[in-house]
Amino acid sequence: MNILYNDKIDLLYIRLDERKQEVVNKRISEDIVLDIGKDEILIGIEILDASKHVNLERLLPIKYGTPKGVAS
Repeated sequence: MNILYNDKIDLLYIRLDERKQEVVNKRISEDIVLDIGKDEILIGIEILDASKHVNLERLLPIKYGTPKGVAS
């Protein structure tokens, strides 16, 4: 599984299957698109306006700032 977040456009993508394959996009709401692969298996989930739908701090526990001992 691979989780990618683009903070510039507030897009979250969760890739469940890393194998390269053809996918079909199925929009299930205005902000959520599912990538469906062979045999109707869920491959990925794209969430637009992710910060409105997901607690990103819990999902992506990333701390921004300068590490101790490093000059800014």
